Amino acid sequence: MATLNVAWRSAVVGVCFALFGLGGMILSLIVFPLLRLAPGGRAVSERRARVVVRGSFLALLAVLQALRIVRIEKRNLATLQHIGPALVLANHPSYLDIVVLIAHIPNALCVVKSALWRNPFLGGVVRAAGYIRNDQPETLVPSCAARLANGLPLIIFPEGTRSAPGAPLHFVRGAAHIALATGVPIMPVILRCEPRFLARGAKWYQTPPRTSCISIEALPSTSAAALLPAKRGARSLTQVLEHYFIDHLQGHERLAA
Repeated sequence: MATLNVAWRSAVVGVCFALFGLGGMILSLIVFPLLRLAPGGRAVSERRARVVVRGSFLALLAVLQALRIVRIEKRNLATLQHIGPALVLANHPSYLDIVVLIAHIPNALCVVKSALWRNPFLGGVVRAAGYIRNDQPETLVPSCAARLANGLPLIIFPEGTRSAPGAPLHFVRGAAHIALATGVPIMPVILRCEPRFLARGAKWYQTPPRTSCISIEALPSTSAAALLPAKRGARSLTQVLEHYFIDHLQGHERLAA
């Protein structure tokens, strides 16, 4: 029975992945071109695309929850509903993290890997929504600063990729550079996934035998100035942010134990 349960759960995940890719192509080839015909400039068109993307992600999470593949546990999410220009920083334990975050943060932008821009299923989606690619370091900070200046929240994973299971967090400096350059509020978000599901190094069909609980917790807003009172650089802020997240994650583990 356990083997059949895992096989069924893997099949559900496989179908969801297939529909996810097919949905991306339909949005790119049909829905978003039609949206661009509606009145309004580029910014309005991108906003409409982000509304569609968010709705699609909410639908995907609803299906995964209805089929008991995942369960979403929410804490303090009211602060994410109307945050305006803010840097939403989150750890990255699962492939589903960006889906969960965009589903719960209206009109949010995100920094995405350049490979997605060339992806035949999702490339049109990330371009239509106005997301920011991460392979142009000379323009990344100005591009993020411009979007934040327009009043939009920006999601970034400071690790740059999914967390390695069992390894300590390791942040890169991109998020710190943006925080220092813009001075916008920092909204830390702690993500947990237990048992691990779609973690780094795992295949899509390696599904846990029971429902994975994905917890999303918004911590109190802070700022680069509050975290780093002395005038220091991105290296120091990165280390402070890294320890900030580690302390909260380890604190939760101690309480659970």
